[in-house]
This record gives sequence, C-alpha cells and structure tokens, in this order.
Amino acid sequence: MDVQSDIESRAACGVLTIDLGALVDNYRQLSQRNAPEMTAAVVKADAYGLGVAEVAPVLYAAGCRDFFVAHFIEAVRLKPHLPADARILVLNGLMPGSEADCADLGVVPVLNSLEQVANWSATAKACNTTLPAALQADTGMSRLGLEPQELETLLAEPHRLDGIHIDTVMSHLACGDEPAHDANARQLERMRAVRARFPGAKLSFANSAGIFLGDDFHGDLARPGIALYGGAPLGGYDNPMRQVVRLDVGVVQTRTVPAGAEVGYGASFVAKSEMRLATIAAGYADGLPRHLSNAGAAWLGNIRLPIVGRVSMDSIILDVTALPAGTLKLGDMVELIGPHQTLEMIASDAGTISYEILTSLGRRYRRRYLGPAAR
Repeated sequence: MDVQSDIESRAACGVLTIDLGALVDNYRQLSQRNAPEMTAAVVKADAYGLGVAEVAPVLYAAGCRDFFVAHFIEAVRLKPHLPADARILVLNGLMPGSEADCADLGVVPVLNSLEQVANWSATAKACNTTLPAALQADTGMSRLGLEPQELETLLAEPHRLDGIHIDTVMSHLACGDEPAHDANARQLERMRAVRARFPGAKLSFANSAGIFLGDDFHGDLARPGIALYGGAPLGGYDNPMRQVVRLDVGVVQTRTVPAGAEVGYGASFVAKSEMRLATIAAGYADGLPRHLSNAGAAWLGNIRLPIVGRVSMDSIILDVTALPAGTLKLGDMVELIGPHQTLEMIASDAGTISYEILTSLGRRYRRRYLGPAAR
C-alpha cells in the first residue's frame, strides 16, 4: 500500500467490505441453476457500484465469458481487465459516431432500433467485414428493443442486415421478480416467436429473476445482475444469495440531549425525553438516501439504532439510548448494511430498491475486498 492509499485508509468515513468469494459463489449458484445453458454477468454501473476492475476478473476466473454493460464507455473501461476471449455486449447499443471504435475494440453492440441496425451495417461495409451483434426485441416493456413492426421490416428487407451477423436475440423481463405476474408468460410467448425468426441465433432472456422462473425462461444465455451482488432475485421470497457487501460507518460525536431538544435540519425530530445521540460520518452524498430520515436505522450488534432527524449530506444522527452510556466513542463503527440489515431492508426503509442503494454507495468509504484476488 502506497503512502497516499495508507492515508486514505485511515481518513475514510467508513468501510465498504466487498466479499469477492461470495460474489463467485453467487455466480456458481446461478450457473448451476441455469445449467446446462451458459450464464453471463451484468457488470454495468461499475459492477453495480462495487468496482468492475475487481469484479470482472474474478468472474472470468470462475468461468464467465460473456459480460454485459449498459453503455459503450463502460465497455471501453472494462476491456483492459478481461482476457481477449471474453465477450463484452453493450445493452443500450451505440450512440452515433462510436461504431468504428466499437468494431476496433471487438465489442458487441445490442441493436435496439432500425437506426442502430443501419449504423452498424454501414460500419461493417466501411470495414469490409462482417460484424457480430445482438438484436433486442421489445416483448412488452416498452423500454428498449425493436417493436414488432420494426422486426417485420427487418425480416422483409434482409439487406438491412448486410455485414451483420446476429449471434444473439434477446429481450428483458419487466416483471420477472413477480413470478405470478401474467406479463411473464406474455413476454415468453413473444420471445419464442422472435427466436423462431432467427433460428441460428442464441437466445438471451433470463435476468436474475428469470433464472428462478424455470427452464422455459432460461434460453441459451442468462444474464444475472443484482443476484450476483447479493440482492434478492424475487420479491416476497427468502433470498438464496450470499451477501456480498457490508457497510460500517464511523461515529463522529456523541451527546446527551434533554426532552424538547430539536434534532437535525428543519427540527423534524423533537426529543420526547432525555436521549443519547450519536452522529455518524456518512449521509446522502455517500449513498444513504434522505428518505431514511426518521425512518431507517443503523445497528450495533443486535441493537437497532434508529435514525432521528433528517439525513444530511455528510452525516446522520442516531438514537443510541438503547446502548449503555459510553458504549460508543469517536471512531467506533456501526453497521448500515450487514448481517443485521440487508440491502433489501435498508432499501425498504428508504422507499426504494436494493439496486439503487447498491449503485449509489459512494467513493468516500474505504473499500476492502475479501476473497479471490483480495487486496
């Protein structure tokens, strides 16, 4: 560790522990459930905020060969961290002007519109070669992918695909985390119809939730995201995944306040009796949403420490009256995410989803990697 890193390690407001061993176990569990089909990994948004430079190589070592990102810039940043035989696919496709760079890097775009198809075909012609691509169909989410009439146009005018080898057809489940939702069956039926029109292409349909919906949804290449990182793939069910992240934040100050004391911005909390408070060194700038104000909690061991007052940019105030006086002092750590409070629990308190919590965790924490290639 160099001097700068050593200083930053001591100066950080908290510790974000990322268990790469748990991540690999999750990938293997998902792969086994999806077998004999192949399982990719979605590593967009800097591997859901956990660091793609650390995450992608351990997934490759675990057998993953297909990696999905959202934007081409993410593919550019990911490329140096993977061997040449790894395939990188860009879910949003390409913005105009980036096609030649994408071809040069050997990255595979997902084509979502006739315009993206035309741009990729023109690039292939300019390079005098055939370029691979995935083709996404909108089967009911109305977000990305070719609409049914656009697919019909593409099939009726095959010259539009000149220079393009469609090796994968795909779509995205809108309600996969709700197994009983009737949208799942409708999307599956539409996806099967699309796949039949491209008989030589692989099918990629299952996200994290889709892997748990059964063999009909698996296709040839599943692409889990949140489940890799320990998030629950299905709502209303026990989470079968290992937890990958833990967040502990340091105490800045403790105090005792009398009944009637106003706490935090806007005096949104008023003490009903004498209370002991602890201010911790993280806030909404560090990925702890303002909606946790007067709603969420931290933990010390088995004791829940409610958040009182509004979450500030750099700090949160906790009610620590349940602890014996003097238990917490400057620099002590409390748990925000860990064995007593899962991603789903803190997300629920904040009125959001685990994805948003995970991808928002800030850069002011010291990041501690455990497991394969830990550092």
